[in-house]
Amino acid sequence: MGRIFILCTSILIGSIELFSQKKDTVAVIGVGDIMMGTNYPDNSGLPPQDGKELMRAVEPILKNADVTVGNLEGVLLDKGGYAKTCRDPKVCYVFRSPERYALNLANAGFDVMSLANNHSGDFGEVGKKSSIKALESAGIEQAGQATKPYVTFIRNGIRFGFAAFAPNTGCANINDLPAAKKIVQHLDSISDIVIVSFHGGAEGPAHEHVPRKNEIFYGENRGNVYEFSHKLIEAGADIVFGHGPHVTRAIELYKNRFIAYSLGNFCTYGGINVSGINGWAPIIKVFTNAKGEFLKAHITSTKQNFRSPVAIDSQLQVLKRIKQLTQQDFIESSIDIDENGWVKKSTKGL
Repeated sequence: MGRIFILCTSILIGSIELFSQKKDTVAVIGVGDIMMGTNYPDNSGLPPQDGKELMRAVEPILKNADVTVGNLEGVLLDKGGYAKTCRDPKVCYVFRSPERYALNLANAGFDVMSLANNHSGDFGEVGKKSSIKALESAGIEQAGQATKPYVTFIRNGIRFGFAAFAPNTGCANINDLPAAKKIVQHLDSISDIVIVSFHGGAEGPAHEHVPRKNEIFYGENRGNVYEFSHKLIEAGADIVFGHGPHVTRAIELYKNRFIAYSLGNFCTYGGINVSGINGWAPIIKVFTNAKGEFLKAHITSTKQNFRSPVAIDSQLQVLKRIKQLTQQDFIESSIDIDENGWVKKSTKGL
């Protein structure tokens, strides 16, 4: 009887150890802004087939990761709420998509969405609550509002912490570094890998570069995204994905953690300019170990045309642009980007 007990105990302990073993390599995908069409002020801004084809071409890529992250611009709302008023109607955009569009995100492979941006409040508190409910009903985690700045969840045996920040009312504040650091420190204490999303920086083709200072745009302090990213990595963040400029920016390694300063317009159906470089966007897949330390990354180039689905870009335009911007903005860069989209630690000086 004693032998049987010892044998069973050994099997149980072995099973627990096997179950508790973490993966050697973790894959996290980040993409840029997502706005799947708007029915404000009327239905003319909605895509055909409820937007089910918008990300069809890239679904296999988005699903091939432990966690896939996006930034939801606008609200998911069927009724109620009032459209925000704008100080300057010439630069004011209001986005509202049907709540059922949350299923498009789930079907495409998204696990968590940032709601920290200037469009999450387009229809006030009613719109915010509706967006949260729609995402959660579709099985998608969310964070970034002041009422819920972060979230934790488990995927494939790894506990992830996710936090999102923006300079906008009602969002976790990108310009309050002490508060942001406390959030990340807390997540680091309870998570294996901490992912941070921010919505910051000036907008448009004139603002592709990372200036390493506060960016004031239309009278608003859009943050110092360079300092913000570095300080949060020092606080415990492992991956930082940037949004907001509506163009792609450079990438960087800091303390062996990955930063993408802007992922551009990923899936935006109308309402947002996608001409030229505004329509180039990467899907960045970051590989880390179970502690969040950078191993490698891969950039898939995509493009959009006006009111068209996301498409793979065989010309690799955004890959080439990211490589140029990284070389220009981070002369001290410790990464190499090859012609096939692989990002690896630099061997320069070794």
